[in-house]
Amino acid sequence: MTNEDPSAASAIGGGGRTPRQGAGGSPVGSTLSIVLAVVAVVAGFLILRNITDDGPGGGADGSSGEPVSSESVTTTTFDVGNTTTTTSTTIPRTVEGATVVVANGNSIGGSAGRMSKTLDTAGYTTGSPVNAKSTLDATVVYFDASVTSAEAVARSVGIDLGCVEVLAVPTPPPTESGTLGEANVLVVLGNDQADKTLEQLAEGCAAATANAEPPAVSGSEDVIAPSSTGG
Repeated sequence: MTNEDPSAASAIGGGGRTPRQGAGGSPVGSTLSIVLAVVAVVAGFLILRNITDDGPGGGADGSSGEPVSSESVTTTTFDVGNTTTTTSTTIPRTVEGATVVVANGNSIGGSAGRMSKTLDTAGYTTGSPVNAKSTLDATVVYFDASVTSAEAVARSVGIDLGCVEVLAVPTPPPTESGTLGEANVLVVLGNDQADKTLEQLAEGCAAATANAEPPAVSGSEDVIAPSSTGG
């Protein structure tokens, strides 16, 4: 028999190792695990904040980052003596809030229907084409003044069609039936715009603006560029 403690002999002879302890008495491995966990949490927080700041709608100025649709009228510059005046106007493009109907006011059959499809593709709400009361050389866009958003839509259509004239609809409306029907905006398509694309009409608008006559100047008064009717 022996007086030695079997468990003590096992600890000595069995090669068991006591875990290393830090200055405070806690195991070194546990301390290292805690440090690594804290570093991981801090790194995850920084990455999440970076993703949130750079995500959609997170512009530096607080804006949503979505583009605003607008129509830009060509800038015109007039030089008179030593005075130069530059005008530039940006008009919000409005395609909703009114129904646009195209009336054929030219000698080309089916042109009103084709223009209706073009305006529909451009984002406008369009109705069935009709015939105009008479033939016109130049296109005119009319709006129903009783509909709040009709004028804004009419002016956008006027710009898209080449800076054409925009007016309140007369009584009776200049259609074959003498009524507006489903229209809040009426386009009387004249010979000048019939069967032209919006790109071709935009070029005509830019050319007309560039070739505008400078206004008369008296004395030292400021030069003011003339504004075109209808936007």
